[in-house]
Amino acid sequence: MKNATIPVLSAAVAALFAAGCASDSTYDKGPYVPEQSKTPYVEGKEAIVLLDPAVRYSVTSPAYMARTLDDGRIEVTVHLRNRENRRIEVQANCVFKDLNGDSTGDETPFQTVILTENATEQVKFVSSNNQAKRYTVRVRQAH
Repeated sequence: MKNATIPVLSAAVAALFAAGCASDSTYDKGPYVPEQSKTPYVEGKEAIVLLDPAVRYSVTSPAYMARTLDDGRIEVTVHLRNRENRRIEVQANCVFKDLNGDSTGDETPFQTVILTENATEQVKFVSSNNQAKRYTVRVRQAH
């Protein structure tokens, strides 16, 4: 019986050793292979971004608009609607961007918005310089 288990054990050890030495195809491509992100970069594409799962469930934005002021700055107006039958508090800010979508360094502080039951509130943001051509409004849960 002892003699029968030795070939089986040595075959198992050889199989494990061979499996451990197999090459992985990700290492065959070279170092630091760039890969596409599995999550979409929403802030670069959308005008309004809901940052938290609770906010995604509770808040919608039925309307938003931007207008250019006489001095070249832009004013962004966003309507935030509470979809729930309870009062909620969220915070919103605006990141102003140039035509390429790069930040101009002009970002408003987060401001608290209180949304009563099923209500819609209007929030306004104004850029501090005339470089802004695009924007992203970010909404998160108030802490």
